[in-house]
Amino acid sequence: MTNFFDLNPILSRNGEFEEHQGDSSEIVVEQALKFIRGSAAKDKPFFTIIWYGTPHSPWMASETDQQPFPTLDARSKKHYGELVAMDRSIGALRTGLRELNIADNTILWFNGDNGGLSGIKPTTVAHLRGYKNSVYEGGLRVPAILEWPTKITPRISTFPSCTMDIFPTLIELAGLDARSISGVIDGISLKGPLLDGEESLRKDPIGFRHTNRGAMVYNNLKLVTQQVGSGKYEIYDLSKDPSEAKNIAGSRNLAHMEIIRLFKSWIASVDRSAKGADYPEGHVIPLGRKQQISWLSLPKYQTYFPQWKNRPEFKPYIDRYQRQK
Repeated sequence: MTNFFDLNPILSRNGEFEEHQGDSSEIVVEQALKFIRGSAAKDKPFFTIIWYGTPHSPWMASETDQQPFPTLDARSKKHYGELVAMDRSIGALRTGLRELNIADNTILWFNGDNGGLSGIKPTTVAHLRGYKNSVYEGGLRVPAILEWPTKITPRISTFPSCTMDIFPTLIELAGLDARSISGVIDGISLKGPLLDGEESLRKDPIGFRHTNRGAMVYNNLKLVTQQVGSGKYEIYDLSKDPSEAKNIAGSRNLAHMEIIRLFKSWIASVDRSAKGADYPEGHVIPLGRKQQISWLSLPKYQTYFPQWKNRPEFKPYIDRYQRQK
């Protein structure tokens, strides 16, 4: 399925394209519930991932969903309109689980994938610095909501966590053998903080890398570099300065030196993994394939260009690709 779909999307099922009518958030949840109902009818456990494409350019909310935001500019109105539909779809998902009488035995885990966009009013990053594509908190910090009615006590937690924690957490919660996980994994299991009460400190730091920028969060301490390998670092105390306004780097503080050491070690590990050194196959990208490849360059997609060239979610990409040829 495409990452850029909002209204009346084209989705892919087992390699075949299908055209749908309606909001993409509600369509993907409807399809997910069909799968879940089938599993529940057979009393089978299930694992379902719902990839929302919203909110995302080209921002195409229905007129009805835009109505609550009459004073906003056109882009912001559509952005928030898309969130209205997403919210409605999450309600439909939770209702569906309750109707199947499986809500109490189902872990529902929602989180964003990156920070909010610049230019959206009112802003979606509040007081945080930076936006999507930044390694400041406005680009990295996202909401996460977990629901497991019989196991997780409702509360607000500030325990540092990240998407890399999802895999090891679910492995442990499902009672699977943790030894089946590759030894090279950046996340930790959150079973303790989730089920046994709040833990004050995270034992492992959280690393980030975007293009050649990097960051690391180690409980309250945050490291930022605009150029990996440059030796230039910014350091912030998120407990006192969540907006990252005061760079406290420059001293011989032992905690600062330690987070720099941890960041360098993590970057080296990422580079090893990218080269395939951490995996028995010896490679990550399939052999014979270039490191980076765009769907626009694949002949099987190019055959659809005449049909898709005027669709809002594809037009700017197809136009740019054809201009560059």
